[in-house]
Amino acid sequence: MERDLKQLIAQMSLEEKAGLCSGLDFWHTKGVERLGIPSVMVTDGPHGLRKQRASADHLGLFDSVPATCFPSAAGMASSWDRGLIRKVGEALGAECQAEEVAVLLGPGANIKRSPLCGRNFEYFSEDPYLSSEMAAHHIMGVQSQGVGTSLKHFAVNNQEHRRMSTNAEVDERTLREIYLASFEGAVKQGQPWTVMSAYNQVNGEFCSENERLLTGILKQEWGHEGFVVSDWGAVNERVAGLAAGLELEMPSSNGINDVKIVGAVRSGTLDEQVLDRAVERLLAIIFRAVDERKEGASYDQETHHQLAREVARESMVLLKNEEELLPLAKSGSIALIGALARTPRYQGGGSSHIKPTKLDDIYEEIGKTAGSDAKVSYAQGYDLKSDEVDDALIAEAVQLVAQSDVAVIIAGLPDRYETEGVDRSHLRMPANQVRLIEAVAAEHSKVVVVLCNGAPIEMPWIHGVKSVLEAYLGGQALGGAIADLLFGDANPCGKLAETFPMKLEHNPSYLNFPGEGDEVHYKEGIFVGYRYYESVDRAPLFPFGHGLSYTSFVYSGLEVEKQEMLDTETVRVSLDVTNTGNRAGKEIVQLYIRDVHSTVTRPVKELKGFVKVQLEPGETKSVSFLLNKRSFAYYNTELKDWHVESGDFEIMVGHSSAAITASETIHVTSTVPLTKRFTRLSTVSDLMGEPKAAAIVQQLTQNTILASAASEQNEMSDTMQAILASLPLRGLVAFSNGAMTEEMLDGILDQLNQNQA
Repeated sequence: MERDLKQLIAQMSLEEKAGLCSGLDFWHTKGVERLGIPSVMVTDGPHGLRKQRASADHLGLFDSVPATCFPSAAGMASSWDRGLIRKVGEALGAECQAEEVAVLLGPGANIKRSPLCGRNFEYFSEDPYLSSEMAAHHIMGVQSQGVGTSLKHFAVNNQEHRRMSTNAEVDERTLREIYLASFEGAVKQGQPWTVMSAYNQVNGEFCSENERLLTGILKQEWGHEGFVVSDWGAVNERVAGLAAGLELEMPSSNGINDVKIVGAVRSGTLDEQVLDRAVERLLAIIFRAVDERKEGASYDQETHHQLAREVARESMVLLKNEEELLPLAKSGSIALIGALARTPRYQGGGSSHIKPTKLDDIYEEIGKTAGSDAKVSYAQGYDLKSDEVDDALIAEAVQLVAQSDVAVIIAGLPDRYETEGVDRSHLRMPANQVRLIEAVAAEHSKVVVVLCNGAPIEMPWIHGVKSVLEAYLGGQALGGAIADLLFGDANPCGKLAETFPMKLEHNPSYLNFPGEGDEVHYKEGIFVGYRYYESVDRAPLFPFGHGLSYTSFVYSGLEVEKQEMLDTETVRVSLDVTNTGNRAGKEIVQLYIRDVHSTVTRPVKELKGFVKVQLEPGETKSVSFLLNKRSFAYYNTELKDWHVESGDFEIMVGHSSAAITASETIHVTSTVPLTKRFTRLSTVSDLMGEPKAAAIVQQLTQNTILASAASEQNEMSDTMQAILASLPLRGLVAFSNGAMTEEMLDGILDQLNQNQA
């Protein structure tokens, strides 16, 4: 429906306009009844709708309506499946329509800087490209149903410790290449109706009033068309926030900040046009939600449950499978061990906690899938409410295992280990679970461990078990999905969207997380996750992109359509993938780029493409990737733009970041030459790298003492060459035996800089 929003705003009083910029309560925007402006509802739900029955409850103290609980983002990202995550978004949008919710608060696109972040289960990846692709397709799925999303938490929100006051100190290149890039692709592709500003500060300024982030980058550079909403309680100074580009404060300030906005406009400290622009953005989304509202909408709960089961299957990662222990036979005796088998851990704690429409019991689902020819017996093994080792429970489990053909242990992290608001302090599992696994492995040679956790853990027991299935927080249908994979009714096809380190101390952020007081220094820079492990040649427990299958895949025929290109062009890369095993399966082909000879510090490789392909036994399919300037670029802080250095780039494809199977090289030529300005502190080697300057400096250095000494010896030693190369230009005066003056040097610098212009 066409509306003249500017004309509508002209009819609003100053108080009405200011009031529209804050919530009515915890979950609703304000309306203006006399002008036909409605109130709409927003609610939590990156992986499921959390609509509270009591509107004043943010912490989950009151009941919420039943909704489908899908796997959390940590798992969904491990599917590497754009189409599947879009289907999840469509289902979430349908459920929002049924519950009259206008905006779903998610997805979360924050980078997994440290595996200790208590909210990592809600975030996709340590890699910005994978994260942005997952977020974009989640957004497109939800919004295809006429429901908005709120991409969060913008930006550099990577820990829960002191999250409402902490200041993330991060350099510009790291900010652009890692932390903002995770949001950028999602905004440009998905155009989320809203973006949620984070609690924290970035480089000394709160995100809720950071004009550079909210207006300069988000709105102007990236072209975001919707509005910015604060995280709940994240507003520091409301007038400053509005001026910076924060349109909606949530929850309600009970009129306190509305009065501040009115006062600022009347005093002239806030231009009323700024307020009008904010109101226009708000009204555009509010009326869009109204226009796309589907009256009488409903959804089929069982259909959505089956989708949740499919998503869980696609998200789980087979980490280890020695001697092909998995899949299990549907016969014989199976010892199922672990309290999590009867009390499943299927979602994280905090604002995303969902009341599921139904919930699988892992023990029951394994029994149903195994069938009547198999005997499945259960032992508790450990107490979920404690970390203390219970020898009696372990003895009971070991006795059961001794009488069984195979042992399946359901283990992981209890609810108290991972939740919004609190970071983890270590990567260890509860001691009673570790002891159980070790005891069972000592008794039996055929042990499978299924993990239910939202983030990496240390695995001191890994060498004692044959198979490990990472189930993550698999949502309400995790039991059926686990059973499908254990018995081979489905083939594992997930791959890790994050690195599992051997131990916490190996993580690149270890020495700087969570900071001191409110100051957090991102000293590891761009070397987050696999970018660090690959660059320092430190083997993790499981690398980024790792995941096994019950079949095998071979890559062949890698082709790059041209050997040379300009950075303004695109290039297509293709290869064939063959299923060489005897089961149907899916492979995630990953493409990485390396700058062969970079003058700036860059990682060994960076993910720039991926595709998931389904293959029958013996089948071959061709897959392709389209690469562009951003595939080869780094962020140049002097240009304030993405830049490609002329030179060779290696294009690599593989099963994971650590399992590259083929590569080709392409030469990329930059169309944006960098202009260097030389100063007295520029070194001789700086000039020798520039063709126009090299001839001048070569003539100059012939008159130095070093060059004269070398001439007497008829050679320039390696030591003298090194000294001369690192000599600042002002040093040419000191070492010239009077042949060069300060005035002459200034004239030469003018000449050099004119040549570079």
